Amino acid sequence: MTQDERGAPPFPTPDTLNAPPSWRCIDFVSDLHLHEGLPRTRDALARYLAATPADAVLILGDLFEAWVGDDMRSEPFEAGCVEILRACGEQRHLGIMVGNRDFLLGDTMLQACCAHRLSDPTVLEAFGQRHLLIHGDSLCLADTAYLRFRAQVRQPEWQRAFLAAPLEARLAQARRMREASQAHQQQQGPAEWADVDETAAETWLQAAAAHTLIHGHTHRPTSMPFGGHQGSTHRRRHVLSDWDLDHGHPRAEVLRLTSAGFSRHPVDA
Repeated sequence: MTQDERGAPPFPTPDTLNAPPSWRCIDFVSDLHLHEGLPRTRDALARYLAATPADAVLILGDLFEAWVGDDMRSEPFEAGCVEILRACGEQRHLGIMVGNRDFLLGDTMLQACCAHRLSDPTVLEAFGQRHLLIHGDSLCLADTAYLRFRAQVRQPEWQRAFLAAPLEARLAQARRMREASQAHQQQQGPAEWADVDETAAETWLQAAAAHTLIHGHTHRPTSMPFGGHQGSTHRRRHVLSDWDLDHGHPRAEVLRLTSAGFSRHPVDA
């Protein structure tokens, strides 16, 4: 399969998540980037998950800053995260999509958290509507260097070779990769960071027969009308907030869907 004439990447066959009639409230979060340097963010996640009225919590990628294999779950900080997530998964539907930082999160970790895997993309059918859920990195088409890296590390051969290394070696490599990414970002202003390509996203929405796109990755939370290149002006895009309650400008937010529509809810430190 090749790209279409407008440059949109081919639309992968999505999984479909059908919300049962018993679901009255669905929460979406992403980009928590959890690591041991964010203890207040992790604690805020624990309080939110314990108190949310949601019947389902769907995490759309980058739950962790780096995930180098499911043997990480026994590390002290990550073990605490497992307990938090398992408590949620035992009470409600917990869905986890991998992102560009935690794409190696596997079935062993999901089982430990009583969580369900969300494919990227997933079509959510809820309250009579179809919603396209993605992490967002695959449609940041202007970031060509990252997309080349993504294609490499998503190969099963690369992942097998990486996971065969000792945990400490994998953690060290992840630190080097994160430092290189941070150095690259510091050379740019936030306005220069790649965004989801609108034409490609419209093509995917049309293929999914959906009118709402929900994603993270870009750290530019907003809800806005979207597209119109194909004659449709009633599509909307909901970009999820990243979380950081440990540093200068605290931010954390949940996107909530009920039969009344979407709403945004801040999470307190």
